[in-house]
Amino acid sequence: MFTERMERILENEHELSAILDGILDECSCAVGTIHRFDQETNALYIVAHHGLPDMLLERVGTIPMGKGMAGIAAERREPVQVCNLQADESGAAKPAAREARMEGSLTVPILDGDTLRGTLGIAKPVAHEFTAEEVAMVMEAGRRIATKL
Repeated sequence: MFTERMERILENEHELSAILDGILDECSCAVGTIHRFDQETNALYIVAHHGLPDMLLERVGTIPMGKGMAGIAAERREPVQVCNLQADESGAAKPAAREARMEGSLTVPILDGDTLRGTLGIAKPVAHEFTAEEVAMVMEAGRRIATKL
């Protein structure tokens, strides 16, 4: 499922930013986020990011459960994807998500067994529907970094 490089990153790297960079490289994505779930506030808080415009960073720093792609993925505990954020009318992506100028986007819950730890989001600058294999790979990456949150 993973390349040898990805296996090394997930096994040996402890810095979430470096792990996120490796996942983005592996998936040919330009933008990514890792949010940690806080049970007390029932919200997600950004702990690592790559490629987000500064103006968007403030808006995605805290995400309420059930709001936007990360909030929906966390609430449902299942992947959420949008083939083209710029044309999305499903309501899964917040309007501010268009400001990242990405199109193909995937957010998965980070689960430790049945326990929600956070979310992992990746995006490409072109329209893209992630395959079942790509989704499974990102879900597995999330499972492997759950203990680091």
